[in-house]
Amino acid sequence: MFVPDSLTSTLTSYYDAVPYDSHPFPQTAMEHLEALAFLFGLDAPAPGTARVLELGCAAGGNLIPFAARHPEAQALGVDLSTVQVAQGVAAIGHAGLSNIELKAFDISGIDASFGQFDYIVCHGVYSWVPGPVQDAILRVCSENLAPNGVAYVSYNVYPGWKAREIVRDAMILRGGARDTPDEKLSYARGMLEFLEQSARADSVLAKTLEETMPIVRGANSSYLLHEFLEPCNAPCYFKEFVARAEDRGLAYLCDAEPSTMFVQNYGDKVRGPLLRECGGSQILMEQYLDFLVNRTFRQTLLVKQASAGNIRYRLDPARIRKLEFAGTFAVEGGGAPTLYAHEQPCQAIRGLKVTLRVPAQKAVAQLLDASYPASMSANALIAGVAQLTNQPVAEVDALVMAMLEELLILGALRIRRTPVPVAAAVSGLPQALPALRVAPGLSPAAGATASSCNQWHEPVGLTLLERALLPLLDGTRSHQALAEHLAAEVRSERLRFIKDDKPLTDPSTVQAFAQQQVALALDNLRRKAMLTA
Repeated sequence: MFVPDSLTSTLTSYYDAVPYDSHPFPQTAMEHLEALAFLFGLDAPAPGTARVLELGCAAGGNLIPFAARHPEAQALGVDLSTVQVAQGVAAIGHAGLSNIELKAFDISGIDASFGQFDYIVCHGVYSWVPGPVQDAILRVCSENLAPNGVAYVSYNVYPGWKAREIVRDAMILRGGARDTPDEKLSYARGMLEFLEQSARADSVLAKTLEETMPIVRGANSSYLLHEFLEPCNAPCYFKEFVARAEDRGLAYLCDAEPSTMFVQNYGDKVRGPLLRECGGSQILMEQYLDFLVNRTFRQTLLVKQASAGNIRYRLDPARIRKLEFAGTFAVEGGGAPTLYAHEQPCQAIRGLKVTLRVPAQKAVAQLLDASYPASMSANALIAGVAQLTNQPVAEVDALVMAMLEELLILGALRIRRTPVPVAAAVSGLPQALPALRVAPGLSPAAGATASSCNQWHEPVGLTLLERALLPLLDGTRSHQALAEHLAAEVRSERLRFIKDDKPLTDPSTVQAFAQQQVALALDNLRRKAMLTA
């Protein structure tokens, strides 16, 4: 049996007292990691039958949705906190999942007996544990990773964290010795307010506080306690992390947000000098870029060193053609792009600005926006653009492929290797995943709004009405049946319809309103990627 040291015991107690928010992180989704590996030249295992390990799984909020989407996969999560693991085990039982297990276990105790995993995810752990545990994370990512597997590790980095360490040290000075988490945070906030009011306007401290205080004011208590007041927080430079990984037989693959890797996204003034300076080294390039943008956080994908020779950072059009794409494009002022208008500035996902110039580009944006959140293949987009623009497929092929590559580099598309099983339209018998229909967060006790995980592995908020419908979406009920259910809930006073600040009571009015609300709620659930194809 593995015997924890005193610091590990301290961390265990801290995690029990201050639980991490346990929810899905889209950048860690196995489908996303598979697509990124493919984009850069590797063929990772299919998530649908993969064996997955999450290090620091908390209550399973990131791992349980994966297991629900892929009943043929096997998932294992480990975490120091017995409290959070117990919460996750209860959620797994409630969802009726048999392909996932959570264990209260120290990462340092994982050995060969655990077997190999196609994907290993370690989000929000590496920088927040002692050095020996950091080494154990990389050891597990090496020794327990399947030959073609992918490991994801996130961590705080310099130079951005150099300034934040001043803030952390100040918070710990006043709040670290207090008894309860709430006291620690209250006293730490007070310290920052004092410094903000008292620091000289031209000082390094004032500049640091100017950059950090919006984060401190906007973040929830759990984040602040773990990021700034936890016993461990050890940032490093990106090159240092890669060197440690290489010592363990691992190679850098890419970042979980690949748009950060492409130097053309930083302007011509940066692009030319860095391309000359870095001599084709992606690692050196990214270290320079970290200095340029004062980066604070990284999400790194690692593979076995035996795979390193197959990694390609120059995008291959043949591989791009085999991907699935999804995205949204809203013209400034509202509405979808129109084919033969002048140049049209659009807002894409992540708030990115994209300017559409030729009809083929506008057609791509139209098609993707209309089908979102369902994905489309490159070939389907090419055929659709040819039809919309009344041009031969051969003529639009190159235009569409060039646009997809540009949007990929910019970060304005979501990608997958296989179609995302999201409904492109609301069917007559709408359906959601079984595990989503029985999630504990759907109960009225969850409050006015609750969060669930969609088919893109994103947390999405659900209204009371959407939560009332979701358990019924098993593919057997028509829209009329759903409306009748809501009307019955109103008659039994378990649900109320309010219009013009007054509750509806007339049966015919309630029935008509229920039908209207069902249509609206189902459309919203589809756009939130909660309905399956």
